[in-house]
Amino acid sequence: MLKMFTTQLTGLFKKIEENEEYSFEDGARLLAQAPAGNGSIYIIGFDEMKAVELEALEGAEPLKWAKCLDVSAVSGLTEADRVILFARKADHEAAVKMAGVLQEKEIPFVAVSTVMDTEASGGLNECADVHIDLRLKKALIPDDFGGRTGYPSSMAALFVYYGLKFTIDEILSEYEL
Repeated sequence: MLKMFTTQLTGLFKKIEENEEYSFEDGARLLAQAPAGNGSIYIIGFDEMKAVELEALEGAEPLKWAKCLDVSAVSGLTEADRVILFARKADHEAAVKMAGVLQEKEIPFVAVSTVMDTEASGGLNECADVHIDLRLKKALIPDDFGGRTGYPSSMAALFVYYGLKFTIDEILSEYEL
């Protein structure tokens, strides 16, 4: 089963990379504006996506300009700041609510989540300045009972985080920040 999971996970990463190529670039450019303009990049993850917050702040190679965004601290954001928001699904209630607050404060943000229903409205994919779709609509491997197992949403989000981080670092290296 591990071999099948590895194959499927590799395929998922490849699908994200191929289909979200321009969103990675656009998102990194948007986020890089914060340190270039004396702001910070705030990261907020909902539920299991808190793993991205920990990696960005406490990992072996933290994102230099990153801070954790607490829901109660949104009022302290300035126009120089940028936010990256991670949620399992684009219709995650608390994430969509946070996106609405960011829009009201005119704080540009990148959202990372799976769009489960392209027909649905009001999701993160519609309100974010840049949205990166995790493309993880179901678990990756079939089980013995007709269901599926292995839903690696935080692994997919970490893959996206690193794609953004590498691009941000590359952009900002030109400015020696």
